[in-house]
Amino acid sequence: MDLLAEPLMLEKLPKSLGRALDGVRADAGDLAVAHTELTGTHATIELGSPAFSYNQMIPSKYTADGAGVSPPLKWDGVPEEAVSLALLVEDPDSPTPKPLVHAIAWNLPPQDGSIGEGALGGEDHHTRVPTGKNSYFSDDYLPPDPPNGHGPHRYVFQIFALDTRLHFEKPPGRSALLDAMRGHVLAKGLHIGIYERS
Repeated sequence: MDLLAEPLMLEKLPKSLGRALDGVRADAGDLAVAHTELTGTHATIELGSPAFSYNQMIPSKYTADGAGVSPPLKWDGVPEEAVSLALLVEDPDSPTPKPLVHAIAWNLPPQDGSIGEGALGGEDHHTRVPTGKNSYFSDDYLPPDPPNGHGPHRYVFQIFALDTRLHFEKPPGRSALLDAMRGHVLAKGLHIGIYERS
């Protein structure tokens, strides 16, 4: 069964199946931020959100049960020599072989800053941040949408300061982003939000 065959498929799983799959999860060791051979640095950028504290519940507004808009994010500690920033949002608790990708953004301005609510894949093209392909192959923000009864899911917002700008012929997926970042990461940071359907 292909759990990624259609958007919101995980939401449609019966609660009993969600509970049965509770032990089936991707691995946090597969998160981009955990790949030291790729990123080669400690987390020194402070990434956070005014919408939820570290390791706390994500308000339903920012999930598939609400408006489904991306949360606001802010960061500081970007090194002066940075040329661009990349952002990757993943769920390491998805019942899939690898963490589920919720958003990709690249070539963000290389300084301490922020993005507003709805900026990832938002409809307002004046404030929208260009986004890559999520796990459903859409260049949009995929809001948290865990299976009913599967337990809490961690949504890991990861930011990377790079010594170069990234160039893609089309919106990149996770593999293309990581390949392009390899050897160019100066610093990184993360912020984790939790969401669960009981």
